[in-house]
Amino acid sequence: MRSDAERTVRTILEAAERVFAEDPAASMEQIAEAAGVARTTVHRRFASREALLEALSAVAAREFDAAVDAAHPETTPPLVALYQITVNVLRVKRQWPYALDLIGPDGGGPAYAHADVERRCDHLLRRAQESGVLRADADLAWAKWIFYALIGVAARMRECEPDAAATRVVDMLLCGVGTGQGLTRTGPEIS
Repeated sequence: MRSDAERTVRTILEAAERVFAEDPAASMEQIAEAAGVARTTVHRRFASREALLEALSAVAAREFDAAVDAAHPETTPPLVALYQITVNVLRVKRQWPYALDLIGPDGGGPAYAHADVERRCDHLLRRAQESGVLRADADLAWAKWIFYALIGVAARMRECEPDAAATRVVDMLLCGVGTGQGLTRTGPEIS
């Protein structure tokens, strides 16, 4: 019985993700219809729209955190961890884009999840720099925001599977698209 209830909740949350992504003002009835359950079933599991949104952001936060955990960023070699986190996070971001928007630092969702992931990312980037994966003079704060932006773009570009997209993200983070010629530390070199 418990596993049936858990599957029903999961089905409702997945339907809510799809429906709210298309129409953030969607009703609980629309969620029930998309989930293939009675409206009373949705209301029995979630007392209000706010409760449903909280549950949606909580499941996305848990899966996002689990995606980072699964890469073992504190112990896995930094390059491997960067790649594995990217693959794992892309999968979660593609499954829960609406819910993850609720979590962000200004989204009012479980901000602790965002703060913990950010702390772990900072640590991983320091390890990557110490091991020579990132340049010794790289600005890690800048690198982190570029990494986040690349993952965000790759999550929206669905023509690539997560593994291929992760390869592109990590390659872009580490190598960029330029040759590096004609640059100095202060800007373009003018001849």
